[in-house]
Amino acid sequence: MKAAVYRRYGTAEVLRIEEVDKPEVGDSDVLVRVRATSINQADWHTMTGTPLVARIAFGLRGPKDEMLGGDFAGTVEAVGSAVSRFKSGDAVFGLTRSGAFAEYVSVPEDRGAVAKPDNVSFEEAGTVGVAGITAVQALRTHGRLRAGEKVLINGASGGVGTFAVQVARAMGAEVAAVCSARNVEMARSLGAERVFDYAKEDFTRSGERYDLLIDIAGSRSWGECKRVLKPEARLVVVGGPSRNVLLGPVSHLVGMRLAAIGDRRKIAVFIATVRDEDLEFLRELLQKGQVKPVIEKRYDFADIGQAMAYLGEGHARAKLAVTI
Repeated sequence: MKAAVYRRYGTAEVLRIEEVDKPEVGDSDVLVRVRATSINQADWHTMTGTPLVARIAFGLRGPKDEMLGGDFAGTVEAVGSAVSRFKSGDAVFGLTRSGAFAEYVSVPEDRGAVAKPDNVSFEEAGTVGVAGITAVQALRTHGRLRAGEKVLINGASGGVGTFAVQVARAMGAEVAAVCSARNVEMARSLGAERVFDYAKEDFTRSGERYDLLIDIAGSRSWGECKRVLKPEARLVVVGGPSRNVLLGPVSHLVGMRLAAIGDRRKIAVFIATVRDEDLEFLRELLQKGQVKPVIEKRYDFADIGQAMAYLGEGHARAKLAVTI
Protein backbone atom coordinates (compact mmCIF):
# COMPACT_ATOMS: atom_id res chain seq x y z
CA MET A 1 0.00 0.00 0.00
CA LYS A 2 1.00 3.65 -0.35
CA ALA A 3 1.75 5.57 2.83
CA ALA A 4 3.30 8.90 3.82
CA VAL A 5 6.44 8.16 5.83
CA TYR A 6 9.31 10.13 7.35
CA ARG A 7 12.67 8.62 8.26
CA ARG A 8 14.23 11.67 9.91
CA TYR A 9 12.97 14.72 11.73
CA GLY A 10 12.36 17.85 9.73
CA THR A 11 9.81 20.02 7.99
CA ALA A 12 7.51 18.95 5.16
CA GLU A 13 10.31 17.95 2.79
CA VAL A 14 11.09 14.85 4.90
CA LEU A 15 7.62 13.41 4.16
CA ARG A 16 7.58 10.89 1.30
CA ILE A 17 4.88 8.67 -0.18
CA GLU A 18 6.27 5.14 -0.42
CA GLU A 19 5.12 1.55 -0.79
CA VAL A 20 4.92 -0.22 2.58
CA ASP A 21 3.31 -3.38 3.89
CA LYS A 22 -0.35 -3.36 4.81
CA PRO A 23 -0.92 -3.36 8.58
CA GLU A 24 -1.59 -6.70 10.21
CA VAL A 25 -5.13 -7.46 11.37
CA GLY A 26 -5.42 -9.15 14.77
CA ASP A 27 -8.39 -11.17 15.94
CA SER A 28 -10.06 -8.07 17.43
CA ASP A 29 -8.94 -5.59 14.77
CA VAL A 30 -10.64 -3.84 11.88
CA LEU A 31 -8.77 -3.08 8.63
CA VAL A 32 -10.02 0.15 7.06
CA ARG A 33 -9.47 1.28 3.48
CA VAL A 34 -8.82 4.96 4.16
CA ARG A 35 -10.69 7.40 1.91
CA ALA A 36 -9.76 10.60 3.71
CA THR A 37 -7.57 11.94 6.51
CA SER A 38 -6.58 15.36 7.83
CA ILE A 39 -3.64 17.20 9.30
CA ASN A 40 -3.30 18.02 13.02
CA GLN A 41 -0.77 19.95 15.05
CA ALA A 42 0.28 16.66 16.61
CA ASP A 43 1.39 15.42 13.17
CA TRP A 44 3.58 18.49 12.73
CA HIS A 45 5.19 18.12 16.16
CA THR A 46 5.81 14.41 15.58
CA MET A 47 7.32 14.95 12.13
CA THR A 48 9.60 17.78 13.29
CA GLY A 49 10.47 16.13 16.60
CA THR A 50 9.45 19.24 18.52
CA PRO A 51 9.58 20.25 21.25
CA LEU A 52 12.87 18.48 21.85
CA VAL A 53 11.66 16.91 25.08
CA ALA A 54 9.10 14.96 23.03
CA ARG A 55 11.89 12.99 21.38
CA ILE A 56 12.10 10.94 24.56
CA ALA A 57 8.86 9.37 23.30
CA PHE A 58 9.29 9.88 19.54
CA GLY A 59 12.89 8.63 19.35
CA LEU A 60 16.08 10.44 20.34
CA ARG A 61 18.11 9.98 17.15
CA GLY A 62 15.22 9.56 14.75
CA PRO A 63 11.57 8.53 14.67
CA LYS A 64 10.74 5.16 16.22
CA ASP A 65 7.51 5.07 14.22
CA GLU A 66 7.95 6.29 10.65
CA MET A 67 4.19 6.53 10.02
CA LEU A 68 2.07 9.61 10.69
CA GLY A 69 -1.61 10.49 10.86
CA GLY A 70 -4.36 10.20 13.44
CA ASP A 71 -7.63 10.95 11.60
CA PHE A 72 -9.29 8.61 9.14
CA ALA A 73 -12.56 7.85 7.37
CA GLY A 74 -13.12 4.96 5.01
CA THR A 75 -14.66 1.55 4.48
CA VAL A 76 -14.00 -1.67 6.35
CA GLU A 77 -11.86 -3.95 4.20
CA ALA A 78 -11.53 -6.91 6.57
CA VAL A 79 -12.16 -7.83 10.21
CA GLY A 80 -10.53 -10.19 12.69
CA SER A 81 -12.13 -13.46 13.71
CA ALA A 82 -13.42 -12.04 17.03
CA VAL A 83 -14.97 -8.85 15.58
CA SER A 84 -18.76 -8.51 15.75
CA ARG A 85 -19.42 -4.73 15.56
CA PHE A 86 -18.27 -4.23 11.98
CA LYS A 87 -18.32 -6.09 8.68
CA SER A 88 -16.67 -5.63 5.30
CA GLY A 89 -18.07 -2.61 3.46
CA ASP A 90 -19.13 -0.62 6.54
CA ALA A 91 -18.38 3.11 6.36
CA VAL A 92 -16.48 4.27 9.46
CA PHE A 93 -14.47 7.16 10.85
CA GLY A 94 -12.24 7.63 13.85
CA LEU A 95 -8.70 8.10 15.04
CA THR A 96 -5.56 6.14 15.78
CA ARG A 97 -2.18 6.86 17.37
CA SER A 98 -0.42 6.86 13.99
CA GLY A 99 -0.59 5.37 10.52
CA ALA A 100 -3.65 7.11 9.05
CA PHE A 101 -1.62 8.82 6.30
CA ALA A 102 -1.93 5.63 4.28
CA GLU A 103 -4.28 3.63 2.09
CA TYR A 104 -5.04 1.24 4.96
CA VAL A 105 -5.12 1.48 8.74
CA SER A 106 -5.85 -1.18 11.35
CA VAL A 107 -7.62 -0.28 14.61
CA PRO A 108 -9.09 -2.26 17.53
CA GLU A 109 -12.80 -2.99 17.17
CA ASP A 110 -13.62 -1.37 20.50
CA ARG A 111 -11.35 1.66 20.39
CA GLY A 112 -11.02 4.21 17.62
CA ALA A 113 -13.73 3.60 15.01
CA VAL A 114 -17.48 4.21 14.80
CA ALA A 115 -20.04 4.15 11.99
CA LYS A 116 -19.98 7.15 9.66
CA PRO A 117 -23.32 8.99 9.38
CA ASP A 118 -24.81 8.90 5.88
CA ASN A 119 -25.20 12.68 5.82
CA VAL A 120 -21.46 13.23 6.28
CA SER A 121 -18.96 12.72 3.45
CA PHE A 122 -15.76 10.72 3.85
CA GLU A 123 -13.81 13.95 3.44
CA GLU A 124 -15.73 15.63 6.26
CA ALA A 125 -15.62 12.59 8.54
CA GLY A 126 -11.88 12.30 7.96
CA THR A 127 -11.35 15.63 9.74
CA VAL A 128 -13.23 14.80 12.94
CA GLY A 129 -11.12 12.35 14.98
CA VAL A 130 -8.35 14.15 16.86
CA ALA A 131 -9.81 17.68 16.89
CA GLY A 132 -13.34 16.52 17.62
CA ILE A 133 -12.32 14.22 20.46
CA THR A 134 -10.14 16.96 21.97
CA ALA A 135 -13.04 19.43 21.89
CA VAL A 136 -15.47 16.95 23.45
CA GLN A 137 -13.11 15.91 26.23
CA ALA A 138 -12.21 19.54 26.99
CA LEU A 139 -15.88 20.47 27.32
CA ARG A 140 -17.46 17.34 28.83
CA THR A 141 -14.79 15.32 30.60
CA HIS A 142 -12.57 18.06 32.00
CA GLY A 143 -14.77 21.16 31.70
CA ARG A 144 -17.94 19.46 33.00
CA LEU A 145 -20.00 21.86 30.91
CA ARG A 146 -23.72 21.98 31.68
CA ALA A 147 -26.62 23.39 29.69
CA GLY A 148 -27.20 27.07 30.37
CA GLU A 149 -23.62 27.81 31.39
CA LYS A 150 -21.43 30.44 29.75
CA VAL A 151 -18.29 29.17 28.03
CA LEU A 152 -15.48 31.16 26.41
CA ILE A 153 -13.28 29.52 23.78
CA ASN A 154 -9.93 31.23 23.27
CA GLY A 155 -8.64 30.08 19.88
CA ALA A 156 -11.97 29.36 18.21
CA SER A 157 -10.86 29.27 14.57
CA GLY A 158 -8.55 26.23 14.53
CA GLY A 159 -9.46 22.58 14.22
CA VAL A 160 -10.25 22.07 17.91
CA GLY A 161 -11.82 25.50 18.24
CA THR A 162 -14.31 25.13 15.38
CA PHE A 163 -15.51 21.83 16.85
CA ALA A 164 -15.57 23.23 20.40
CA VAL A 165 -17.86 26.13 19.47
CA GLN A 166 -20.35 23.79 17.82
CA VAL A 167 -20.23 21.09 20.50
CA ALA A 168 -20.68 23.64 23.29
CA ARG A 169 -23.69 25.13 21.51
CA ALA A 170 -25.15 21.64 20.98
CA MET A 171 -24.74 21.02 24.72
CA GLY A 172 -26.92 24.04 25.46
CA ALA A 173 -24.22 26.49 26.51
CA GLU A 174 -23.99 30.21 25.82
CA VAL A 175 -20.83 30.46 23.71
CA ALA A 176 -18.30 33.26 23.35
CA ALA A 177 -15.26 32.99 21.08
CA VAL A 178 -11.87 34.65 20.65
CA CYS A 179 -10.24 34.73 17.19
CA SER A 180 -8.70 37.01 14.57
CA ALA A 181 -10.67 39.49 12.46
CA ARG A 182 -10.83 37.23 9.40
CA ASN A 183 -12.50 34.49 11.45
CA VAL A 184 -15.10 36.52 13.34
CA GLU A 185 -17.97 35.78 10.95
CA MET A 186 -17.05 32.10 10.80
CA ALA A 187 -17.18 31.86 14.61
CA ARG A 188 -20.59 33.51 14.62
CA SER A 189 -21.87 31.15 11.94
CA LEU A 190 -20.79 28.17 14.07
CA GLY A 191 -22.87 29.35 17.03
CA ALA A 192 -20.83 31.87 19.02
CA GLU A 193 -23.11 34.61 20.37
CA ARG A 194 -20.25 36.89 21.37
CA VAL A 195 -17.01 37.05 19.35
CA PHE A 196 -13.86 38.91 20.39
CA ASP A 197 -11.41 40.04 17.71
CA TYR A 198 -8.25 39.75 19.79
CA ALA A 199 -6.50 42.51 17.81
CA LYS A 200 -9.20 45.02 18.76
CA GLU A 201 -10.52 43.85 22.11
CA ASP A 202 -8.90 42.29 25.17
CA PHE A 203 -11.34 39.60 26.26
CA THR A 204 -9.76 39.48 29.72
CA ARG A 205 -10.87 43.09 30.33
CA SER A 206 -14.38 42.78 28.88
CA GLY A 207 -16.11 42.67 32.26
CA GLU A 208 -17.81 39.38 31.28
CA ARG A 209 -17.63 36.34 33.56
CA TYR A 210 -17.76 32.71 32.45
CA ASP A 211 -18.37 29.30 34.00
CA LEU A 212 -15.80 27.65 31.74
CA LEU A 213 -12.83 28.86 29.71
CA ILE A 214 -11.38 26.55 27.07
CA ASP A 215 -7.90 27.92 26.34
CA ILE A 216 -6.68 26.52 23.04
CA ALA A 217 -4.49 29.45 21.99
CA GLY A 218 -2.57 29.49 25.26
CA SER A 219 -1.98 33.18 24.76
CA ARG A 220 -2.79 34.52 28.23
CA SER A 221 -1.47 34.07 31.76
CA TRP A 222 -3.40 32.62 34.71
CA GLY A 223 -3.75 36.10 36.19
CA GLU A 224 -5.34 37.39 33.00
CA CYS A 225 -7.62 34.39 32.60
CA LYS A 226 -8.87 34.74 36.19
CA ARG A 227 -10.47 38.07 35.33
CA VAL A 228 -13.13 36.38 33.20
CA LEU A 229 -13.79 33.39 35.45
CA LYS A 230 -16.61 33.16 37.98
CA PRO A 231 -15.55 32.22 41.54
CA GLU A 232 -16.32 28.50 41.00
CA ALA A 233 -15.38 28.40 37.32
CA ARG A 234 -13.19 25.91 35.45
CA LEU A 235 -10.29 26.54 33.07
CA VAL A 236 -9.24 23.80 30.64
CA VAL A 237 -5.88 24.40 28.95
CA VAL A 238 -5.63 22.60 25.61
CA GLY A 239 -2.62 24.28 24.01
CA GLY A 240 0.11 26.81 24.43
CA PRO A 241 2.83 28.70 22.56
CA SER A 242 5.69 26.71 21.05
CA ARG A 243 8.43 29.32 21.38
CA ASN A 244 10.35 27.26 23.92
CA VAL A 245 12.43 24.90 21.72
CA LEU A 246 13.08 22.44 24.54
CA LEU A 247 9.67 22.27 26.22
CA GLY A 248 7.29 23.86 23.69
CA PRO A 249 3.79 24.36 25.12
CA VAL A 250 4.66 22.22 28.16
CA SER A 251 6.27 25.20 29.89
CA HIS A 252 3.04 27.19 29.55
CA LEU A 253 0.86 24.30 30.73
CA VAL A 254 3.00 23.66 33.81
CA GLY A 255 3.20 27.38 34.56
CA MET A 256 -0.59 27.69 34.50
CA ARG A 257 -1.04 24.76 36.86
CA LEU A 258 1.49 26.13 39.34
CA ALA A 259 0.02 29.64 39.25
CA ALA A 260 -3.46 28.29 40.01
CA ILE A 261 -2.46 26.40 43.17
CA GLY A 262 -4.69 27.42 46.06
CA ASP A 263 -7.36 29.07 43.91
CA ARG A 264 -11.00 27.97 44.16
CA ARG A 265 -11.22 27.96 40.40
CA LYS A 266 -10.30 24.60 38.93
CA ILE A 267 -7.73 24.20 36.16
CA ALA A 268 -7.24 21.12 34.02
CA VAL A 269 -4.48 20.26 31.55
CA PHE A 270 -4.87 17.15 29.44
CA ILE A 271 -3.92 15.17 26.35
CA ALA A 272 -6.87 13.67 24.48
CA THR A 273 -7.32 9.89 24.59
CA VAL A 274 -9.17 7.55 22.25
CA ARG A 275 -12.59 6.76 23.71
CA ASP A 276 -15.43 5.28 21.68
CA GLU A 277 -18.08 6.92 23.86
CA ASP A 278 -16.78 10.33 22.76
CA LEU A 279 -16.67 9.25 19.12
CA GLU A 280 -20.26 8.02 19.42
CA PHE A 281 -21.25 11.37 20.92
CA LEU A 282 -19.66 13.14 17.95
CA ARG A 283 -21.35 10.74 15.53
CA GLU A 284 -24.76 11.63 17.00
CA LEU A 285 -24.07 15.36 16.71
CA LEU A 286 -22.90 14.93 13.11
CA GLN A 287 -25.97 12.87 12.26
CA LYS A 288 -28.30 15.51 13.74
CA GLY A 289 -26.50 18.27 11.86
CA GLN A 290 -25.52 20.00 15.10
CA VAL A 291 -21.83 19.73 14.21
CA LYS A 292 -20.42 20.17 10.71
CA PRO A 293 -16.68 19.98 10.02
CA VAL A 294 -15.18 23.19 8.68
CA ILE A 295 -12.60 22.61 5.94
CA GLU A 296 -10.32 25.43 4.82
CA LYS A 297 -8.28 23.57 2.20
CA ARG A 298 -8.48 20.23 0.40
CA TYR A 299 -5.52 18.21 -0.89
CA ASP A 300 -4.91 15.02 -2.85
CA PHE A 301 -2.78 12.41 -1.10
CA ALA A 302 0.11 13.12 -3.49
CA ASP A 303 0.18 16.69 -2.13
CA ILE A 304 0.08 15.85 1.58
CA GLY A 305 3.51 17.45 1.98
CA GLN A 306 2.01 20.75 0.83
CA ALA A 307 -0.71 20.41 3.45
CA MET A 308 1.90 19.83 6.16
CA ALA A 309 3.92 22.81 4.94
CA TYR A 310 0.84 25.05 5.05
CA LEU A 311 0.04 23.95 8.59
CA GLY A 312 3.63 24.66 9.58
CA GLU A 313 3.30 28.28 8.41
CA GLY A 314 0.95 28.85 11.34
CA HIS A 315 -1.90 30.48 9.43
CA ALA A 316 -4.19 27.51 8.85
CA ARG A 317 -7.72 27.71 10.19
CA ALA A 318 -10.27 24.97 10.81
CA LYS A 319 -9.24 21.72 9.08
CA LEU A 320 -7.02 20.66 6.15
CA ALA A 321 -8.56 17.62 4.44
CA VAL A 322 -6.62 15.03 2.44
CA THR A 323 -8.32 12.59 0.07
CA ILE A 324 -6.63 9.21 -0.39
